[in-house]
Amino acid sequence: MKTAATEELRLGGMKDEDRPVMRSIKRGLIGRCPACGDARLFRAFIKSVDACAACGERMDHHRADDFPPYIVVTIVGHAVLAGYMMTDLVLPLSTWQHLAIWAPVTLASSVALLQPVKGAVIGLQWALKMHGFGGKEDAPEDVLPPRDASA
Repeated sequence: MKTAATEELRLGGMKDEDRPVMRSIKRGLIGRCPACGDARLFRAFIKSVDACAACGERMDHHRADDFPPYIVVTIVGHAVLAGYMMTDLVLPLSTWQHLAIWAPVTLASSVALLQPVKGAVIGLQWALKMHGFGGKEDAPEDVLPPRDASA
């Protein structure tokens, strides 16, 4: 049985409705708990903590699986392609010179963006009460469309 004090502790001292999306995303971007903003969100490079050390909010049920890499690929791809095209217009470089410049830039920026983007996705899921962050676990009927009885 949940009491009001237990529920308040689980939500980091906030009411259930007090989940601003942008604040939660910003906290995730800097690697902090989206609920309280005090404790670390990651225990390893892209491995989130099981629960917040400050407010106790569970983080182990998030589903940020493939979405952060897709966002990173989109951001880095656009930036590197624009940089490549601008460099190619200004400097007459060979293919190998471009490869020597843009391959490390692509790799470094992808690695640098992966953790902040994953934190932002976890913050977004927390703010929108997705995947168990609303106090209700995902059920198969929440994910799959209803089956047609006539089929």
